[in-house]
Amino acid sequence: MPVVFRYKGYRFFFYSNEGNPREPLHVHVRSAEGEAKFWIKPQVAVAESVGYDARALKELSAVIAGHAELIERTWNDYFA
Repeated sequence: MPVVFRYKGYRFFFYSNEGNPREPLHVHVRSAEGEAKFWIKPQVAVAESVGYDARALKELSAVIAGHAELIERTWNDYFA
């Protein structure tokens, strides 16, 4: 489970064995409050979420948008 970065107690990561064929670029977020999955392209969007309210999802979306290049670069390096 490669961790891309951490922010305020949230861990942003990929599952290394998810999907066959592999799903498009996305990132998972986990904290004590829950877990969510976000698509990165064509724009950041919540794919699924358990435990996070709308305010948290909005903040997480903004954080992911600000780190989209890092997420994509890490994804490509890991899965290449």
